[in-house]
Amino acid sequence: MKINLITLHAIKNYGSVLQTLATQTLFESYGYEVEVINYIREDCLDENLMEYWCGDNILKKIAMYPTLKRWNTVFNQFLKEHIKLTEKTYTYEHDFEGFSTDADLYCTGSDQVWNSGWNGGIEKPLFLSFVPEDKYKFAYAASFGKKSLTEEEVKATKQYIDQYQYISVREDSAKTILEEQYGYTKCQHVVDPTLAYDGDFWRDLAPKSKLKGDYILIYNLNRSKEFDDYAVKLSKKTGIPLVRLCTRYDQFYRPGKSILVPEVFEFITLIDNARYVLTDSFHATAFSLNLNTEPICVYPSEYSSRLESILRMTGTLQKHVENYDDFDVVNRKIDFNKVNKALDEQRVRIREFLATVFEDFTIGRA
Repeated sequence: MKINLITLHAIKNYGSVLQTLATQTLFESYGYEVEVINYIREDCLDENLMEYWCGDNILKKIAMYPTLKRWNTVFNQFLKEHIKLTEKTYTYEHDFEGFSTDADLYCTGSDQVWNSGWNGGIEKPLFLSFVPEDKYKFAYAASFGKKSLTEEEVKATKQYIDQYQYISVREDSAKTILEEQYGYTKCQHVVDPTLAYDGDFWRDLAPKSKLKGDYILIYNLNRSKEFDDYAVKLSKKTGIPLVRLCTRYDQFYRPGKSILVPEVFEFITLIDNARYVLTDSFHATAFSLNLNTEPICVYPSEYSSRLESILRMTGTLQKHVENYDDFDVVNRKIDFNKVNKALDEQRVRIREFLATVFEDFTIGRA
């Protein structure tokens, strides 16, 4: 039995590749063969990254070249070693003409697959538009990344949403969107795939730490001088040095000891061994909670609903910094016994959702 999975695995981002691995591993645990459709948005193709990030600016291109080279080494190699991809790469809708629909089930996976802002428009393949209507389709921990959609967006995608037998989403706001804007009722809120496994699962994959002593890990996806100034002040007030996980080489000059584009599993190690994780990233927050490291969360200006959702679900909203004068956040400690209990309950919900999907599929074939 085979599942074809489509998700945002090709984004040069730690959370994107780790959620893909988690989803693949989870489906395999049910005895399914999993093949991830090697769907890569046009702007994410390796040959287009330089233009996307730098345009015609020669100086930017020179500065960005080492990062792009490192991204290809770190992320492409990870996918090659750990993810079972289709031989063919798909980018445009016409690439799917003649797509072999020999799988038993088709799944839209996690990450911001249905976020038209993040994806630069509606990406129909992520709604399984290329799969015949009579095939079994479901979505696992999909995300719109926002709290509501325009009427135009709903109208453009409703025909595809209606073809899913079951949908699970990773934010409570996404469930509301499906129910109230699409009129879709067979939906459930589940946590991100990386949380389907506990901290020990991820520790077993991670290398040993190269750092000694306490540190505040910075993982900042949305560049901000205010964020950096806050990090410096936080370090001075706590007496704990800063370590910055740099996703680009040209971030080396920003505050903190720079760890330049580490290997994927080192992302886990850096979070696991930190005293605090100062971040605006959903996946850095999710891994912090799962590994029982205190996060300090700054909501990004866009697409913050998923961050709020994970904090609310784990009862840790006190770790949200509402302004850059809030240093008391370090005193608002987390009861990780409650967090672990909440995550264990969510893992049961994940298993119940997938059991329903796979049982329904089996009965339908009988």
